[in-house]
Amino acid sequence: MTTAPPVELYDAALAADVVDGLARVEDGLRDAARAQHDLLAQTSAHLIEAGGKRFRATLVLLAAQFGNPRDARIVPSAVAIELTHLATLYHDDVMDEAAVRRGTPSANSRWDNTVAILTGDFLFARASQILAELGPDAIRIQAETFARLVAGQIAETIGARPGEDALDHYLNVVTEKTASLIATSGQFGALFSGAPAEVVARVTPACAAIGVAWQLGDDILDVASESAQSGKTPGTDLREGVRTLPVLHALRSAGPADARLLELLSHPDLADAALHGEALALLRRHPAMEMARADLKRWTDVAREEIAGLPDMPARAAFEALCEYVVERTG
Repeated sequence: MTTAPPVELYDAALAADVVDGLARVEDGLRDAARAQHDLLAQTSAHLIEAGGKRFRATLVLLAAQFGNPRDARIVPSAVAIELTHLATLYHDDVMDEAAVRRGTPSANSRWDNTVAILTGDFLFARASQILAELGPDAIRIQAETFARLVAGQIAETIGARPGEDALDHYLNVVTEKTASLIATSGQFGALFSGAPAEVVARVTPACAAIGVAWQLGDDILDVASESAQSGKTPGTDLREGVRTLPVLHALRSAGPADARLLELLSHPDLADAALHGEALALLRRHPAMEMARADLKRWTDVAREEIAGLPDMPARAAFEALCEYVVERTG
């Protein structure tokens, strides 16, 4: 499983504050998973207990450093963000027919699709209940974010429209489905800490760009890594026929010398170990990998430009280091 860079590398006081906040987020998640029905309580706690990076909650806590990080709204907003993320995982696993999530049987495989869908719905509802206590801005932002999440998921499900560039379509899906909630994480932290409006206006797009870059980094790792560094077996997306960033670049830039790679990428059965290994080896050597890394760097540069305008304090250094980490983890 990929992990966020350790906050203790940034500043000892900041690290202690973030670690304390994350502990309180964990308590809030466990509280939110409680339900009157025993089965719902069990299924709601299933992925919470499986762990996770809590990347979005960490961004809430880091962004809150630009205001009052002890504001009573910070931890509940981080809990709501994580509940929303967890809810999408329950629904994603149903759509993908996934058997495993975070190293444990997925809810849909342990119980069934209906239970998994209803659990996701329950967690969405619990997130909304928490945010209702934080005021109308919280509800409005969450609703806008949720609409973007669903729009991104629909776009991914339907695929590129006739005449639409597949790579542009993919980047739009990542921006809506993945980066929108990460952007809201930074927005909530800055907003509910009482940070100045100009800080909120910079942190939000910075986190959005970091969110896109993080996903593109996962795409690269899925091809380039020799271990489960991306949180799954290398080449999983390729095996399952999922066209992520490197594949899309290879398809867009393919020349006469790439005939075999194109043949393999269109093969109906890359579950075959020999064909999968050959496709993975060809893709690793293809210029598409450097094109993908260039895209990753462009998105982190967008984030850096926004971060550079933030107040000079340890939290800004933490965001800068996060941008470095997002690039460096892909080698």
